[in-house]
Amino acid sequence: MPNVEFLLADGGRRVVAAKVGESLMYAATRTLTPGIVAECGGNLSCGTCHVFVDAAWSSRLPPKSEEEEMVLEGVAEEPTEHSRLSCQIRMTAELDGIVVQVPASQR
Repeated sequence: MPNVEFLLADGGRRVVAAKVGESLMYAATRTLTPGIVAECGGNLSCGTCHVFVDAAWSSRLPPKSEEEEMVLEGVAEEPTEHSRLSCQIRMTAELDGIVVQVPASQR
């Protein structure tokens, strides 16, 4: 299984094994990773699974949909070019080792 490294708001890190096809959000909530609240359960409506994807990994992801862009406009922490909703990132073998930062506002 590919791994995801979550850099937590408190300075800690958590490496989580994710199944191929599973969203980063689901991998995080399944393992009780702090800061990934996922209030809407991955329905692309709340923004509480917002993460900052490490720049080295951003180009490996598919582009954001219009819906994802709209939700990101309303997240608590100012979005950047590397902001993504973890519910919209599906794990692949090629993403093994991806690094994402959990926003401080989502403790």
